[in-house]
Amino acid sequence: MTFTTRPTLRGTFGMVSSTHWLASQSAMRILELGGNAFDAGAAAGFVLHVVEPHLNGPGGEVPAIIATADDPTPRVLCGQGVAPAGATIEHYRSLGLSLVPGSGPLAATVPGAVDAWLLLLRDHGTLPLSVVLEPAIDYARNGHPLVPRIADTIATVQELFEKHWPTSAAVWLKDRRPVTGRFSNEAYAATLEKLVREGEAAGADRQAQLEQARKTWREGFVAEAIDKFSRLPHRDSSGEDHGGLITGDDMAAFQASWEDAATYDWNGYTVAKTGPWGQGPGLLQSLAVLATLGDVDLDSADGVHTTVEVMKLSYADREAWYGDSADVPLDTLLSPTYAADRAKLIGPDASLELRPGSPDGRPPVLPSIATGNETGDATTGEPTVSPVGETRGDTCHVDVVDRWGNMISATPSGGWLQSSPTIPELGFCLGSRAQMFWLEEGLPASLAPGRRPRTTLTPTLVLRDGEPVMACGSPGGDQQDQWQLLFLLRHLGAGMDLQEAIDAPAWHTTGFPSSFYPRTTDPGGLVLESRLGKDIRDELVRRGHVVTESDPWSLGRLCAVRKEADGVLAAAANPRGMQGYAVGR
Repeated sequence: MTFTTRPTLRGTFGMVSSTHWLASQSAMRILELGGNAFDAGAAAGFVLHVVEPHLNGPGGEVPAIIATADDPTPRVLCGQGVAPAGATIEHYRSLGLSLVPGSGPLAATVPGAVDAWLLLLRDHGTLPLSVVLEPAIDYARNGHPLVPRIADTIATVQELFEKHWPTSAAVWLKDRRPVTGRFSNEAYAATLEKLVREGEAAGADRQAQLEQARKTWREGFVAEAIDKFSRLPHRDSSGEDHGGLITGDDMAAFQASWEDAATYDWNGYTVAKTGPWGQGPGLLQSLAVLATLGDVDLDSADGVHTTVEVMKLSYADREAWYGDSADVPLDTLLSPTYAADRAKLIGPDASLELRPGSPDGRPPVLPSIATGNETGDATTGEPTVSPVGETRGDTCHVDVVDRWGNMISATPSGGWLQSSPTIPELGFCLGSRAQMFWLEEGLPASLAPGRRPRTTLTPTLVLRDGEPVMACGSPGGDQQDQWQLLFLLRHLGAGMDLQEAIDAPAWHTTGFPSSFYPRTTDPGGLVLESRLGKDIRDELVRRGHVVTESDPWSLGRLCAVRKEADGVLAAAANPRGMQGYAVGR
């Protein structure tokens, strides 16, 4: 029997997996109260804002994919906020910037997460908002134990807080030290409580209450505070002070939305992702190319090499074709003919080039930084995962399946405590997702008002014979779909148990432009966990990979829930970092 760090949980009532045990257990409490997977997912999402403030926040965003017991068709919940009306390439260039900063007010898009969670509850939830928000309000008001990584994160930006972001220093420093131990955020608790009160003022109808809470968020006291604070000049990762661009009008104009999922049929399953405004279809492209290559042994150097070269091709296409400002030829990118042509590029040695394809004969267009014509400012921004797996500003994830068969996969992120100065009246800060736009005209991911940045956030839903069977996902920035690819190959391809597939050694490539400021590229870069072994590492080096060996348990942040063929529900969670947990019964 293969060793795993934990058992795969199995039961029949409901299963939750998330990146923090308090979020998982809070979601399970909602299921126990009679709520469904969508009530539970939203409860977990709001708790994650509180207990993982270095990884996400209410000023950030959340994409999710759901399937309901009544309609198994996967649907994408888009809680990715857009660029403000004043966010033009000309404005940033007029400030002497060639890249959108990785932190500070200029890096913010309109917050999307809270409106998305409220929309989910309005359309598919069952419980009152007060019940769903109760765990988050309790932890924010009465305190929760901070995980050690939060203090570590605060320490990296302590000087910035003390010298330039005093409102953040007031929240996250005590006696000139990062806060530790039991921590409460009473300003955010008051924000949530006011949303509940404003919603309940709309009357007894649950949907009317949720609509009023959404309106309050977009047009009421939250929007007013953001409008007032966001345009104050603050230091950002360019090394200069700049004001932001979000206004009350931008807040009022944005609403989360529903849209169709991008799907690909592979190995008897249908894998559903967000559209190509995010990086999600890159995972589908990787599966399509691998389908032309036959079985891949992930316990061998050849298997590592093959998956890495496939992922490089998918990410090259991401750079050339994906983005909310583009007409993305997704049908061609996922076609068998295109996949076969791409597979022919994979040789025995590592490629050190960025090699996008030409779907439908269209020439690819890359940002100049990717072709070596321009160099980004080397000032430290907000990386998500360092080359050796260290997280400095990352992402969260939650998956839920309930006893009726409702299922959700959600990847909340942005609005990290180190993203932007804390808005004192609200208890949270804005996000920094605009750093994923390019300040060049004519690119798929060029900055434009009202457009979504090409996000790295990429939840996954899997169906079999038209019925949802699994929700999964991972934090990790550009690595999210790379780690998910390995998980799917192991679990759905090789038949590994959920926990076994999550625990298995992981790797990823960095051989493409990073989505995060300062948008660096590491040609041939390959990061792998050391437990893969010396023989595999040495063979990969011989093939030309530029290998960075990470700690043995440092890469991959997977969560997953599953509905098995006999109706039994299962869940597993990542042991790395000792923070993610699955619960269920």
